[in-house]
Amino acid sequence: MTESLFFFFASLTLLCALMVVISKNPVYSVIFLILTFFTISAHYILLNAQFLAAVNIIVYAGAIMVLFLFVLMFINTGKNVEGTMKRNVLAKIAGTVAGGLLFTVVVAALKDVTLGHPDPATFNSQVGMVENLGKVLFTKYMLPFQLVAVLFLVSMVGAVMIGKREAGEQNF
Repeated sequence: MTESLFFFFASLTLLCALMVVISKNPVYSVIFLILTFFTISAHYILLNAQFLAAVNIIVYAGAIMVLFLFVLMFINTGKNVEGTMKRNVLAKIAGTVAGGLLFTVVVAALKDVTLGHPDPATFNSQVGMVENLGKVLFTKYMLPFQLVAVLFLVSMVGAVMIGKREAGEQNF
């Protein structure tokens, strides 16, 4: 059952990712990208990493995709007729070359990869659970976690100070 779900989500992920690239309308591309993020989150759930799946949906499919949609709505997507044909041909050639180079790098990187098989006797299926992540985060990595929290707090205060600055006002 898990294997069939994996292949279903993998094919759906590849289809949605392909539609991101193929779609002519940028709004449809963003919608297909959101679907791609949801199918990747389904893969995380299959891997028993529920926290990672939730973060993927909240951060990527939620916040970043809303930002992408706002940017697409604000930019001018009017068609520029002058020089469009020459730019399209150059863009297709550059895309083909870049895609070919990426394919070559991926094949070279995966050429000598061997897959390991986990030992069922020592395999821990609870690694990606939220409870275990919290235990590790608040014991072994407590200091880095607190430093990141302080860094986020300082950056939020700085953003508010920059955003609320009046004309001619100096904060420091």
